[in-house]
Amino acid sequence: MMNNDNVAPGDKAMILLQSLICYLREKNVLSRADIEELRDRVEARMATPDSGLSCATALVAAAVNEMRELDDYCGKKYGGKHRRQVN
Repeated sequence: MMNNDNVAPGDKAMILLQSLICYLREKNVLSRADIEELRDRVEARMATPDSGLSCATALVAAAVNEMRELDDYCGKKYGGKHRRQVN
């Protein structure tokens, strides 16, 4: 078994979550629209941070960036319909 003491717990969690989202998308449990909804929820959290801490803002901004990249990746790899935009 590999020694992974040098890997940060947050990195491990990110890998697990990304893998889970991709797996669920591959099995058609999640749709492209579901992933877009999740991305929007993460972005909404950036718009209204829970605390005024600058580190919290930086973490949310990093999460938004990761979610956008994951959305782009899943969209390119698995395709699917975008969700309907309601004006």
